[in-house]
Amino acid sequence: MAKCTIVWFRRDLRLADNPAVAAAIARGAPVVPVYILDESTGGDWRTGAAQRWWLHHSLAALDSDLRARGSRLVLRRGPADQAIRALQRETGASSVLWNRRYDAPGRSLDGVIKSGLREDGVAAESFNAALLFEPLTVRTKAGGHFRVYTPFVKACRALPEPAAPLPAPLRIPAPASWPDSDPLDSWRLLPRSPDWAGGLRETWTPGEAGARTRLASFLDGGLARYAARRDRPDVDGTSRLSPHLALGEIGPRQIWMGARDVERSEGGDGPAKFLAELLWREFCHHQLFHEESLPENPVRPEFAAFPWRPSPALLAAWRKGATGVPIVDAGMRQLWRTGWMHNRVRMVVGSFLVKNLLQPWRDGEAWFWDTLVDADLANNAAGWQWVAGCGADAAPFFRVFNPVLQGERFDSAGAYVRRYIPELAALPDDFIHKPWTAGASVLRKAGVTLGATYPEPVVDLAASRARALEAFASLRRGAT
Repeated sequence: MAKCTIVWFRRDLRLADNPAVAAAIARGAPVVPVYILDESTGGDWRTGAAQRWWLHHSLAALDSDLRARGSRLVLRRGPADQAIRALQRETGASSVLWNRRYDAPGRSLDGVIKSGLREDGVAAESFNAALLFEPLTVRTKAGGHFRVYTPFVKACRALPEPAAPLPAPLRIPAPASWPDSDPLDSWRLLPRSPDWAGGLRETWTPGEAGARTRLASFLDGGLARYAARRDRPDVDGTSRLSPHLALGEIGPRQIWMGARDVERSEGGDGPAKFLAELLWREFCHHQLFHEESLPENPVRPEFAAFPWRPSPALLAAWRKGATGVPIVDAGMRQLWRTGWMHNRVRMVVGSFLVKNLLQPWRDGEAWFWDTLVDADLANNAAGWQWVAGCGADAAPFFRVFNPVLQGERFDSAGAYVRRYIPELAALPDDFIHKPWTAGASVLRKAGVTLGATYPEPVVDLAASRARALEAFASLRRGAT
């Protein structure tokens, strides 16, 4: 096989704005695209079940896109360092290119692979495809990293605009012969439960084309109304681009440029707020880069001694959406059915788990990792540390979301609750977020029997809030 360039795909499953792909084509040699399923690393953070479903369909879409350009995707399974070295020897590749990861284990492994290839005379180079601003380019005046979001945003906005996204190639030069590839179905990424797969399939269209379509639709109308509708789970008010971003079917530069174009031409609060949310994603990755144990340990070390009260029964009720608190249960059922949950509701269910139920935040983090199609290590870890009050720029622990008030404010007519908890659908609006306050006749007329057709609350909200605040106070007394 003639000298070629290997492009190693990871969480960058796209052809547009893919610097590794563009650099490979610029070298003028045949290109061998490869994806490696490496389940030997990652520990607790190997790809979760919901995202494995997405990965299957995303890889199929990428292979189709490559074939339309005269290429194809080679699939290999095993430890990444061994698989890359084996493929390089098989193809005689003179260079291996990929896009960077920013978690500590990923950076370490990439460094080992890069050094090994270079020692053998193989060019190895990596690029930024995942972030608007690489972590080391955003520094405090003292040269350190940011621990608070607002000054981080100011620093980012003071930097030059992100580079314009790269176009997708029209053709990709292919080798004279192709190396062996695993059949995608042999990886068994799809869930065993057809009902779960059906819910995901009805909700999402994985792949780069699906990402482009969703972005175009959002920019065409949703972005202008984003600021006003983003907190309402009862309407389609968010971009829902997060799963596509998580697997890299679309890049942040593409989204940033699209939103900036709307901001320049139309103005309004929507684009500005949406751009701020993109920078929150950047801030999460900034934290993960500089706080290497972010997914496992509280950034505020005193929280390691927090008096959690682990309860398998309470955790199971939360996971199943059977806590008896409607907005919480609706969110958890939306998660199970669709692999996604509205961001406002994520904060509510997170607060309920760690504060009202006093369950460890890592239990919530693990469940989200396994069931979210948009699972992202930086976002997931930073989000849970935020809601638990133990992160760098976290909500104060004494901020306990009241799920009833949150439901009444952001789902005032109860449409979201009724969609995911149909057994409560006939309740009047006044009781849809607090059925335990309804009288017997109201419940009977709505066909609701608490403790039978729908659970009674697993905790008293006021008492559990007071218990959480006392737990936090005891932690502070112990620290003092």
